[in-house]
Amino acid sequence: MENIRAMTLTIILLILGLALLVFAADWLVKGAASIAAAVGISPLIVGLTVVAFGTSAPELAVSVMSAFQGQADLAVGNVVGSNIFNILVVLGLSALIIPLIVHRQLIRFDLPVMIFLSLLLYWLSRDGSISRIDGLILFAIAVAYTVVLILQSKREKNSAVLTEYEEEYGKATEDPKWLKNLLLIALGMGGLVLGSKWLVDGAVEIARFFGVSELIIGLTIVSVGTSLPEVATSVVAAMKGERDIAVGNVVGSNIFNIVTVLGISSIVAPNGIHVPAQAFGFDLPVMIAVALASLPIFFYGYKIGRAGGIFFLGFYGSYIAYLILEATQSAFFPQYRHAMLSYVAPAVAVGLLIVLIRAIKQGKNLA
Repeated sequence: MENIRAMTLTIILLILGLALLVFAADWLVKGAASIAAAVGISPLIVGLTVVAFGTSAPELAVSVMSAFQGQADLAVGNVVGSNIFNILVVLGLSALIIPLIVHRQLIRFDLPVMIFLSLLLYWLSRDGSISRIDGLILFAIAVAYTVVLILQSKREKNSAVLTEYEEEYGKATEDPKWLKNLLLIALGMGGLVLGSKWLVDGAVEIARFFGVSELIIGLTIVSVGTSLPEVATSVVAAMKGERDIAVGNVVGSNIFNIVTVLGISSIVAPNGIHVPAQAFGFDLPVMIAVALASLPIFFYGYKIGRAGGIFFLGFYGSYIAYLILEATQSAFFPQYRHAMLSYVAPAVAVGLLIVLIRAIKQGKNLA
């Protein structure tokens, strides 16, 4: 009875932590975006940098807190799981609402960067850890990427894209309302710190109670919870018809998750961040596969249609089923694993290759 009462309190703590993280991220983004737009920063830059970073703030807070408390598995699982969730679920749901037209600049730069960074993270993790040196490399890439984004945004000539971001994030002539927005930023930062502690403490206790690894908790409950700001931003943007924001937010957040969240976490961690063998052998390759899977779908007509959205959601459901069956040591897991690796994965790869070839033949590639 005592154990049940303790677990109930732990679950409540975790839910409160998740809720506080979501609200805190929203406060931080609103305050920072309003001030940035009001002082003359282009709404396009605000959307590509301030908002993308802000929606990654929960991942940053949770991963840094995990690194400080010695729960490195949770930090890694949080980022890897969030990146998988963002592409498959956030974009999948958005595409079901309205087919997402992908802006050409996203394909030419941001999407290849996301794929490259996914591969780089895998390479840096080959020795079983992300060291402080690795973290410095990732953070340096974050700075360089932000600078390139700002320079590129100044050359953006697509009036529809510029209008979309201006309508969402405001004009430079508006009153910055300093006190209100500074208060939102302060509340957001404080909420992120407190919410991340509650979430990490609750997640660790749940993992211990059910006898599953912190990595699994990070890949599932924590990653889904910290991705809720991305869900809100992209789904609402899709409902408003703001397709570039819906897609750009996800890709930008995934990039920031790798270079900023893991970069800073590995820098502040006493001995870097340990990468579990399971994450290196399965979850990181899945993250890379998801990034690669989005490439031909984005190329094909430069849009993510409802069929693509269903494909993404089905892909995520299969991945979660794999994690659950493995974690519970189900008798069906060996057969499920064999079916996924021997039949489903090759079929998906062939299907994506066909889509890419069709796109190239129709002249809708990068040229």
